[in-house]
Amino acid sequence: MAEYELYCFAESGNAYKAALMLELTRQDWKARWVDYFNGETRTPEYRAKVNELGEAPVLVHGTLKLTQSGVILDYLAEKTRKFGPKSDDERREILRWILFDNHKFTSYLATLRFLVSIAKTGETEVTDFLRQRAINALKIVDGHLAASPFIVGKRATIADLSMCGYLFFGDELSVPLGEYPNILKWLDRIRALPGWKHPYDLLPRGPKD
Repeated sequence: MAEYELYCFAESGNAYKAALMLELTRQDWKARWVDYFNGETRTPEYRAKVNELGEAPVLVHGTLKLTQSGVILDYLAEKTRKFGPKSDDERREILRWILFDNHKFTSYLATLRFLVSIAKTGETEVTDFLRQRAINALKIVDGHLAASPFIVGKRATIADLSMCGYLFFGDELSVPLGEYPNILKWLDRIRALPGWKHPYDLLPRGPKD
């Protein structure tokens, strides 16, 4: 039996963050596919036995069960001693960017992608709002990366793994990344990390996988 089990599905950038960390640190892990689009996370059984929040990813490690991608990344950094902070200042800086990611980066990019590329709502006032917010966040990150190869200094940390989670879905984002050259170079640096895989190559898309 694998040491870690990750409840996940390939379309989830948040699940990808956790899976990528497991893969880059060469952990013994297995994916447990979550049938998100048919409502598995909303069932009483899932909420009672897996995650009361009704979300994925969920990381199981022995008797411990962790939810929220930022918490999972922090835990794995502690356990593996990789991609984590090397000082209190770095810890706070990593936390600052993970919170920014959850509140103003992933939150807008992921919701916009879901509406346009998965739910197929078409363009609405809501998608216009989300796209502008996503663009504003992308500009902030692109500007930050102009002076730094990674989010926190010269090496990759869990801040990078958190913030890149949805950016590898490419055209599904409906926000072209070509206008952000520093982000593109940063994504290339992440792709160059030993063990990197695209989300659709790393996570299950259904029972056939």
